[in-house]
Parts: sequence; structure tokens; C-alpha cells
Amino acid sequence: MSKKILVVGGVALGPKAACRCKRLMPDAEITLVDENEFISYGGCGIPYFVSGEINNIDDLRSTPYHTVRDPEFFHKMKGLTVRNRTRALAIDRAGKTLLVKDLRTGKEEKLPYDKLVLATGATPRMPPVPGHDLANVLSLTRLEAADAIRSACQAGKVKEAVIVGGGFIGLEAAVALADMWGVKVSVVEMMNQILPGVLSHGMAQMAAHDCRAHGVDVFVSEKVERLEGENGAVSKVVTDKRELPAQLVIFAAGFIPNGQLAKDAGLDVAPFGAVVVDEHMRTSDPDIYAGGDCVAIKNLVTGKPGYLPLGSMANRQGRIIGTNLAGGDDTFPGFVGSWAVKLFDMSFCGAGLTVERARKEGFDAIAVSVEQLDKAHFYPEKKMMSLELVVEKASRRVLGIQAACENGDSAKARTDMVAALLQHGKPTVADICTLEAAYAPPFAAAMDVINVVGNVAENVLDGRFSPVTAEEFMDMWRNRDDNHVFFIDARPAKAGEAVQATYPEWHSIPLEDVEARIGDVPRDRKVAVICNTGLRAYDVVLTLARHGITNVVNSEGGMQAVLKMGMKP
Repeated sequence: MSKKILVVGGVALGPKAACRCKRLMPDAEITLVDENEFISYGGCGIPYFVSGEINNIDDLRSTPYHTVRDPEFFHKMKGLTVRNRTRALAIDRAGKTLLVKDLRTGKEEKLPYDKLVLATGATPRMPPVPGHDLANVLSLTRLEAADAIRSACQAGKVKEAVIVGGGFIGLEAAVALADMWGVKVSVVEMMNQILPGVLSHGMAQMAAHDCRAHGVDVFVSEKVERLEGENGAVSKVVTDKRELPAQLVIFAAGFIPNGQLAKDAGLDVAPFGAVVVDEHMRTSDPDIYAGGDCVAIKNLVTGKPGYLPLGSMANRQGRIIGTNLAGGDDTFPGFVGSWAVKLFDMSFCGAGLTVERARKEGFDAIAVSVEQLDKAHFYPEKKMMSLELVVEKASRRVLGIQAACENGDSAKARTDMVAALLQHGKPTVADICTLEAAYAPPFAAAMDVINVVGNVAENVLDGRFSPVTAEEFMDMWRNRDDNHVFFIDARPAKAGEAVQATYPEWHSIPLEDVEARIGDVPRDRKVAVICNTGLRAYDVVLTLARHGITNVVNSEGGMQAVLKMGMKP
């Protein structure tokens, strides 16, 4: 007798699990239930439809061979029954039935199952501020909202927009509105940086500067208090610090996992609302599986349950669930949190923990940053890359990596290298130093930037020099009247002397001249050295040490990092 399998949720994981199971077990009777009209679409592509980079909304619902994935497609091509506009109401685990409601007719019925899959996703977090129910206050997670936003922009109805939340979707929406449609965009983030939790504070400043340089205002440590409207539509956002005019407000303040259906059925649910599953993606009921944005998954770096709502994770988990529904024994051990986001000129990527997150998790961690070209220095087409490695001091275990570069492929390639190591073990700094990377001048330097950041981390851990971040260096410079630091610019004379002409306290001593001018460097004051990327400054540190001058700090990333953060002497 064929198995009856019900799948609740039809965006990413649900269709993947259903189709995989059907391929392995053709006689299974599989029904997919979803309360929305549209199913099986690439939600992560929505901002690129709004921006116009994707021309047709059906492209987000299509296969690589351009067939729209609608209910008829799944019925004819995959052998599945799809019931869209149908809401799952309750699970009867003892009777093994699912109570559903047809939203078109209002009819309720019980559907029997042998195995059940919960792919209920997550709901955008909508803070209950006054005015949140005004017209043109939306989230950017559904195709209907995306179409409405793009249509309003095309019609010239949106001159100013406010994005509430500085995460991935919020920033992608900001780029889409500003870059394509010329909308004046403001991003309001209640945390003290954008991309909180996934990007270090310093790199977050680089991301904010990239936005501001293209006309997008970024307000951090700021809370939305209310929305005001005219004629039933939003017209203004009021924060605890300012008022912002807006004909469109997009809430992108994170997600709440849809675990209530599971919780009501008595399944184990994490304190933050996500469904608890094992490595086989089974819930506490062996006949019920769950995956995607509604589940808690083990973080392989911390060893603790975590939450990461990404379409890539949902698709991988869906395949595993489909295999196991058909009698397989596949596992999903956990995640390291790999991500990527494209802004204006810059792209940012990461995997594992930021230094701030690592310390909150109890690790005695440091972060080491470098600025280096993504390709051979003599190759004509190249971009400067920022790379930050997070390391536990005592064990030298690598905890995370973040990258920023105008060439997003270069940043992603280095991030993926470390992500693979994090996923399959506990790599150390030595592993990064010797990590093998394909080399040819059009792709990388002979000493790849990933090896360089490992080498720098090793030097820091061995006490060969004392780094300061670009932020810390500039803080010392701004407070130079109080801290009596002696500043050295080790860049070639033309660059350093241009600053020294304005600020006499900024001493241009190129690397090549340090030996000859060693007498100019005081021995009774802290010395702070900067260059373009940090490489020349490191050689200056070594030269000073040979002359007994050791109270020296080196600015990580040099002037490149300073300028990327929107700072200058």
C-alpha cells in the first residue's frame, strides 16, 4: 500500500522534499498544502525583481528551463497534488490527520498521513508600533508585495522610503529602491550597526559607508516609535531621534519561525519558537519531519541550537527529508552560517562567528584583519579585499571569517574555503596559513589573501606585533592631544606628506627612511604606525624593534580600511 505523505509549506523546502521523495518512491501519494497563491519561488530574488535586474516576476517561479512552477506543473511533471490557498490548522498526532481549511470556500477537512513534513517557514517581524497597519507598509517576503512595490516605483508614487531593519533583506531593498528607482532611502536599525550578528562592527562601518556614499541614509541605535499617515496611507516614520518622510515603509527587522502549529501538536519547540529536529530532520514525533525557516539547527561552531533562515539551507534540508521519507538515512549535521550580500560597490560575505558574537558565546577570541589585492599585484584587473579572521587565543581555533570586496566572487571564494573547513572540523590558524588555493594571476596572488590573514593571525598570537583596528587608530588620532601618541605614516612620501602638511602631528616617515630617521622616533611615547594596507607598517614595527622601540601598534588594514569606513585624518 502506497504511503500518504503531507507537506505543509510550498516555497523552498516543501517542494524540494516532496519531489525528492517522489523520485525515490514513485508510488507515494504526496500532497503539498500552502495557504498562499504562489508556491515554489525564489524568495531571495525578490529584491532583484524590485530593482529591475529580474524583469518578470514569473522568473522567480520558473525552472532553469523556463517552466513556471505552479500547481499544474507539480501535478503533471512531478506527480504531486498541490492544494494552494489551503491553510493547515491542527495536527492530530494520534489519529495521524491534518486539519486544513480551504481559504476560497471556507471548508475544513481532515487529511490523513503516514508521514508529515512541516515547512511552515517564518513570519517577518513586524513591531507593533502605531501605524503599522497603514497602506504601503509592507514586508519584502512575498511576491504580491514585491509586485506592488515595483509597480508603485514605476508609477513614480514613491519618492522617499524607510527600511526598518539593517539585515540582508533590508539592505538589498535599500539598494534596489535607490539604485534603480532613485528613491531617497533611509535605513533605521535599532542595534548599533547594520548586519548585526553576522558582520563585525568595523566591517559593518564599511557597509554603512558604501550605502551612504550612494545616497542611502543609515541610522543605527535608533528605534521606530510610530508611523503616521494621510488618507490611510503611510506618510512619515517617527523614530526616537528624528522624523522621516515616507510613501513606502518596508519592515525587514528579522523573522519569527512559524512553530506554533508544531507547538500546538505537542512537538518540541525551542524557546525562540523554532521546531526542534534531530540530524535526520525528524521532530520529537518520528513520523513528522520539519526543516527550513521554521526549525532550530545545531550551530557547528558553538555546538548550540541556532537559527538561520536561508533558502540555501532549506533546499539542502529538503533533499535530506525527501530521502528519509523514502526510507533513506541521510543526515544534516548543522550549519556554520555562510552568507553573502551585494550592496552598491561592495559585496560582503561571512561564515562562522564574528569576534563580538564569539565573545558572547564564551570564547576568548580575537579578530585579525588584512587588506590585500584579490589577484596578483601585477595583474591589471584587481580589487582590494578586506578579510577578517576570528580566532580563539589559546587553541588557535578558527571561529569565523568575513570578507568585503568590490569583486563579490573573490570575497565569496575565500569565505567558502573557510566555511568548508568549519563545517567538517575545527580548523586552526595553521590550517589557514597552509590552505591550498588555486593560483594564476587573473584569479589570485601567489600568496593568497586567505593565507596572508592566517599568517598575520599567527604573528599576532606569537606576539610579534600589537595590532589596532582602523577604528582604534582613528580614535587615538582624534584624541591625540590627550594620549601623547607619536604617529608615523609609512607610505611613500607623497602620500604621507600631503597629510602632514595639514597636521604636523602626522609624521611622514616612509618605510625606506626609517633606519635613517630612527632618531626622530621618541622612545618615551607610544608609537602608532599606519600605511596603505598594513604591510609596510609591519616592516616598520620590526625595524623599530631592532632599535629597542617596542611600545608600538600597527593599524590593521591601514588607510584602505580607514577610507572604506568613511573616516579620514
